[in-house]
Amino acid sequence: MSKMKNIPNNLTKWDLSEDSLAPLTDYQKECLLNLEEELFPDSNLKTEETGDTVCASEETKKSVQIERCQDLLEHYAKLEKECMDRKDMKYVLYLNELQSRRQECHELCLQIEEALEDFTLLYKQFSEVSDKTISLYDASEQLDSDQRKLNSTIENITEYVKYFKDIDMMMEKLEAPTLSVNSEMFFNILDKIDTNIDFVQNNLSFKESNTYLIKYKHCQSKAISMMQNYIFNLFSKTTESILNLKDNDDSQDNADAALALFYGRFQTILSKARPVIEQIEAKSYKRQEYDSLLSECHQCYWSQRGLVLGSSVQKSLMSVKEKYNGDHCSLVRNSCALLLHASMDEYKLFYEFFSKPSSGLTAYLESLCTSLYDTLRPFIIHINHLETLAEICCILRIEMLDEHVQNNFEPLEGFGNICLQLLHDVQERLVFRAHLYLQSDVLNYNPSPGDLAYPEKLKMMEDIAESIREESRQTKMKKISISSNDDNNLEPISRNHIEIDSIYQKTHMGNSPADLHGMWYPTVRRTLVCLSRLYRCVDRSVFQSLSQEAISLCVQSIENARHEIEKRASSLDAELFQIKHLLILREQIAPFQVDFTIKEYSLDFSKVKTAAFGLLEKSSRFFTLSNNALLEFLLEGAPQMKEQLIDSRKHVDNKLKYTCQRLIQHATFLLIHPILKLLEREKLYTNTPDASPEHALGSPQDVAAAISEVLRIIKFKCPEIQQLMQLYLSNKETEFILFRPVKNNVCAAFTQLYQILSKYYNSEELLLIACPLPEQISVMLSSSSLTHGKNTQSTAKKT
Repeated sequence: MSKMKNIPNNLTKWDLSEDSLAPLTDYQKECLLNLEEELFPDSNLKTEETGDTVCASEETKKSVQIERCQDLLEHYAKLEKECMDRKDMKYVLYLNELQSRRQECHELCLQIEEALEDFTLLYKQFSEVSDKTISLYDASEQLDSDQRKLNSTIENITEYVKYFKDIDMMMEKLEAPTLSVNSEMFFNILDKIDTNIDFVQNNLSFKESNTYLIKYKHCQSKAISMMQNYIFNLFSKTTESILNLKDNDDSQDNADAALALFYGRFQTILSKARPVIEQIEAKSYKRQEYDSLLSECHQCYWSQRGLVLGSSVQKSLMSVKEKYNGDHCSLVRNSCALLLHASMDEYKLFYEFFSKPSSGLTAYLESLCTSLYDTLRPFIIHINHLETLAEICCILRIEMLDEHVQNNFEPLEGFGNICLQLLHDVQERLVFRAHLYLQSDVLNYNPSPGDLAYPEKLKMMEDIAESIREESRQTKMKKISISSNDDNNLEPISRNHIEIDSIYQKTHMGNSPADLHGMWYPTVRRTLVCLSRLYRCVDRSVFQSLSQEAISLCVQSIENARHEIEKRASSLDAELFQIKHLLILREQIAPFQVDFTIKEYSLDFSKVKTAAFGLLEKSSRFFTLSNNALLEFLLEGAPQMKEQLIDSRKHVDNKLKYTCQRLIQHATFLLIHPILKLLEREKLYTNTPDASPEHALGSPQDVAAAISEVLRIIKFKCPEIQQLMQLYLSNKETEFILFRPVKNNVCAAFTQLYQILSKYYNSEELLLIACPLPEQISVMLSSSSLTHGKNTQSTAKKT
């Protein structure tokens, strides 16, 4: 047993480094170390950490006693297990670490769950508190809103009550005897009354609104009555003071004193009346009551001004009437000027008191100017002189209406209406007198011998003009000769003389004495003067009718004068007289910018005669029911209205054309009447079938004598005709236009004669007759014209 117990001790000693029981070689030791490393690879790890465990195992080894094999095996198994444990130590440690961390996580989860439970409880408590806070806030807001509404209601009630409480205060102030209409307090009361009335009218649902509205209306009526009495008293007292002063003072004939009296007195109350009137006008745009009050103030003002100015205007017009008793134009001009200035002054004075326009102002000014119409009309309807009537028309239309009324239409509208009425009366009188004048002094004009002394008066006027030119030329030549000192200046003097004489000829020699206004036939002069007056004085339509009548009567009077001149002078003079005056008439009516065309209506009775004859033929059907002759006569025989256009200018042109044709025929007859007789004889021969050829034109000697007579007439008569044309017309273009057809007629007559002579006479007889060719006649007429022109120029140079 003792041996058994020493075995472990021996085993422990067998490996000692000193005194080992079984000493090992180095090789064996190395093998044991290798084996130990194989068996215990981690035996050296964590020595510090496992120091306590190794000591414990060594102590265990020392305490363990192996007595049996079983103990060895167990001990070996134990060692093997410990070896195995040491080998798994890091895993065990890691597992232990994980288990500790797991435990910590578990504990942390438990703490989180507890915190969540606490948070849930806290949130629940917060929700309860939040709900209670919101409900408290809503309740506070509601209370605050209710409080504001109540305060607003209180304020509105206070404001509304004010409109109802002011009525007593306003009535007391309006009843106060010291209250002045022209004061700031009164104007404030008016504004409050209007404001309160608007409030009550906009809130008729309030209790007793109608009652208070009636009260405020009563206050407004009382205020309006006070303003009306105030304004009326101011106007009436001022009018009384003016009338009393005017009756007691005899110095009002002075214009300045009258102006100061009539306008200065009213301007003195302007500062008193103007503020009240401004209040009325400002409120008249919104209130009908104030608009009516303003109209009444206007009427009162106009009535008072009418009392002030009515008699004065009448008196002034009577003085003007006495001053210009025989001068109608001055009477009209000065009377109109008087009312024109009065209208301007009244307009200015009215707008010094009032600023709002009124249509009644024109009526008032027109009534003020009615005295002008009453004063002037009795004179106008008795004026017979056309010049005076025309001058009055110009005064009324140009001076008054165009110059003054158009430039100041608003102030002078009433005055313009009266002037227009006067103008219509003057125009009516003018038209009536013009019609009588045209009948008596144009159509029925009885010319004197001097009026018909043609061409003597034209020649006399031409001689007078030539003598005047001669005297003027001699006077100039004397002045030139005196001023010249040497012969070197003779050439420029003659040149100057030639230039002056040529200019004088161009200016004066080209005009006929018939072109002078005083040389016109009196009816032409009167007609044109009458038309020139009427053109500026009457309306266009009236002028067209009168001009048509005047021109027709004037043309007729020229025709009558032509017959008288033809009796005492010659047909050529009469026709040139008529042509010249028709040209003057056409030229003078050209500037009138009117249409001389008028419409005339007449009844056409042509069907009446036919229907009457038809009625006589159908006498058997007078009383039949069907196809009654009387009924057919009434239907078919009614006269028809015909419309006819009459153009005065065309009438003058047609008359002028007809007269020119007659002049051409007459001039042609004067020049070649023997040849015309030969041509007429040839026509008679042609129409007579049994006539012998030798008696067609006569013997060659007779024909030759006729042709020589015609050539002699052309030589001497053609210049006379052209001289007469120049004397009457004095226009080369017109003379050429009139003489060219005469020349063509003469040439055509010689052409026809030459053809006839070739038909009836042989060559020997033609040589004996010696009929010139048409070309020769044309050259002869042209040479006579040139000779006449040269003679005229030489005569002019001599003069």
